[in-house]
Amino acid sequence: MDNLQNDYTNIISFTSEKELAEIYQTKIQPFWLQQVVQGTFEGVEEVSIAYAYVLHPKSVGELVISSGRIETLLKYKELIYDLYQQGYSVFIHDHRGQGLSGRMTENLHMGYVKSFDDYVTDFKLFMQQIVQPNCQHKANLLCHSMGGTIGFLTILKYPDLFNKVIFSAPMFGILPALPNWLAKFLLNTHSKITKGLNKQYDYFWGQSDYENTAFAQNNLTHNQVRYQLFRDEYERAVETKLGGVTGHWLQAAVEAMDKIKLQACEFPIPALVLQAGGDTVVDNKRQSQVVALMPNTELFVVEGAKHELLEESDEYRTPVLQKILSFISSENNS
Repeated sequence: MDNLQNDYTNIISFTSEKELAEIYQTKIQPFWLQQVVQGTFEGVEEVSIAYAYVLHPKSVGELVISSGRIETLLKYKELIYDLYQQGYSVFIHDHRGQGLSGRMTENLHMGYVKSFDDYVTDFKLFMQQIVQPNCQHKANLLCHSMGGTIGFLTILKYPDLFNKVIFSAPMFGILPALPNWLAKFLLNTHSKITKGLNKQYDYFWGQSDYENTAFAQNNLTHNQVRYQLFRDEYERAVETKLGGVTGHWLQAAVEAMDKIKLQACEFPIPALVLQAGGDTVVDNKRQSQVVALMPNTELFVVEGAKHELLEESDEYRTPVLQKILSFISSENNS
């Protein structure tokens, strides 16, 4: 962590976990209600896509957030508040099939997408219709987990959309990391069984509806306050709850991650990859392999941190945010 601290000489402060419970109610919630704009647009096949943004009157830059699987933009209230305090306009949308966006399954808890290409097309529409008309500068992209997969594919297809990109614990591979032959065998077997039961889609083995996991059993963050706040957001907005993945989503994810590794050497813009050293959600070995292939990319390992770097305890989160702002504000691309 010392390298993270030393990398950013102008130390800036963010919300503190010690005061967060109070600040969330007295400052962050009023900020969200009074200054953040929310709306929807029509994505691929007329699926409603929810978004939110806040415009800083003296913006030093624009940041677009691409969130992770099961997430909702409501989870990012603290981060958006913090970035706004540093002078940034911030934009975010809920990916199809989760959050406040439209579902494509009868069971609203099922994680499903036809193809990651649909996520990419939705993202391009979001940029065209919402972000770019409100930008004073070329936007930077901040991705988390599955949002990193989507962000990577979006940049490959539309290399001029963003100035720089930050990947937080990106989903370039998932755990458990199975040999390709075994993963494909399991996915093909599940698909055949699903079709044999005359189902269009079904949960992959071991997956189920949304469960409110207790903090002591969570593998996302060391910070109980932040964990409870975003779980509370899910409880207030019950339509945002999402469970496990379908076999079809998993197949689409594997295809997307294979494409990322295959085309990593073609990645066109400067990138910062933040790797959570204690991650048990995504595959850090595969992540490092992809980063080694990417040009003009820095890998920064945050030792001991869990998957949710942007929702972690202050000892991890604060220097991570400092590193992010240092990266996007620097003129050089290294």
